[in-house]
Amino acid sequence: MSNGREQPCRALAGLLEVLDLEQLEVNLFRGISPQNGWQRVYGGQVLGQALTAAGRTVEEPRTAHSLHAYFLLPGDPAHPIIYEVERLRDGGSFTTRRVKAIQHGRAIFAMSASFQKDEDGYEHATEMPEVPPPEALPSAAERVAELIEALPPDMRSYWQRENPIELRPVDVSRYLSREPQHPPVQHIWLKANGRLSDDLRQHQCVLAYASDFTLLDTALIAHGKLLFDRDIQLASLDHALWLHRPFRADEWLLYAQDSPSASGARGLCRGSFFTRDGRLVASTVQEGLIRKRQTAYVIK
Repeated sequence: MSNGREQPCRALAGLLEVLDLEQLEVNLFRGISPQNGWQRVYGGQVLGQALTAAGRTVEEPRTAHSLHAYFLLPGDPAHPIIYEVERLRDGGSFTTRRVKAIQHGRAIFAMSASFQKDEDGYEHATEMPEVPPPEALPSAAERVAELIEALPPDMRSYWQRENPIELRPVDVSRYLSREPQHPPVQHIWLKANGRLSDDLRQHQCVLAYASDFTLLDTALIAHGKLLFDRDIQLASLDHALWLHRPFRADEWLLYAQDSPSASGARGLCRGSFFTRDGRLVASTVQEGLIRKRQTAYVIK
């Protein structure tokens, strides 16, 4: 390209293709899933696609400031997902949309999203935690080499493949000891694995995609469990995301996460996204299923 920017890695290019929905009708869109061997559609993919669908029905320059979603049924990655957008309101400052994701004739996901025109107002925000910068932390490949014996095979395989989002955890001690001695808190630097366009809406959709990666995993830290353990069943139940300020998802963001509660086979997790210079740009909350399995589950 003539602008000299780096090209997206193959995995990121694939993600951008997945987020670029096909329009079937005025309020109807179709999305595909990557064929990566997963048994169900990753929740962040549906969040990103649903936000894309809603945004396609909103006139620019309004951008999303919040979304609230429920995961109703597991998605089937072998079949397309149909996104039906309902135009609830077009006001002077705010635009509201409802999105329903349909597969095999049933709703698998529902989301409400609100968009707002740019306005000035009061400003305050919580401070970013003090953590090492991303350059001081090993890359995913270096982490795998460092923890090769401690990581379960499924997690090792995930970290070794090329991914659209680069992740750099600040603390990996939980992988070295499975004792439930760590507080349910984690900090992860992340960014898109390549350059994105200058369209803020694209950055918001990529962030929505990434926001589901490690959030529910935070609740497992207090119990000495890992995301890929086969004696637990994990699933996102709902997800809320607030987008406070403009940002670039292809520049490092700190994802600070904690889990204030787990009970009734559910875990509640919260997250905050900060830029390198400490600006709070987004907040997220998710409740997920954390169910003990009676027998170990074998991933096929």
